Amino acid sequence: MCIFGAAFAQQKKAVKMAAPKTTVEVMYFHGKQRCPTCIAIGDNSMDVVNKDFSKQVKAGSVKFKEIDISTPEGEKIADKYRVTWSSLFVNQWKNGKEKRYDMTRFGFENARNNTPAFRAGLKSKINQLLE
Repeated sequence: MCIFGAAFAQQKKAVKMAAPKTTVEVMYFHGKQRCPTCIAIGDNSMDVVNKDFSKQVKAGSVKFKEIDISTPEGEKIADKYRVTWSSLFVNQWKNGKEKRYDMTRFGFENARNNTPAFRAGLKSKINQLLE
């Protein structure tokens, strides 16, 4: 019994010392009708996540979520984020706590007319939140 107890205590200690897992969610909200800029935000965001963070996507530390706010499920999520139209959020989850970063304005300013800046800015934000 004593050997089991010591092994269990050592295992428990190892779990406590593990670094907290950080997850980053890129959330693209849109309605049924989408303008070219909205489409560019969604397409470029998904592409950055899937191409530039493919290893992290496979590991589950980076996720892309597309939410159609015109559906009942999407409406519930939009209410939680206080979203009423096309929006882009990049969120960090660490130790069960969420930090939200609204990148909607940045997306509308760059996704369609300055795509390289949009892609670089989104990639930079994701990398920053993974640290």
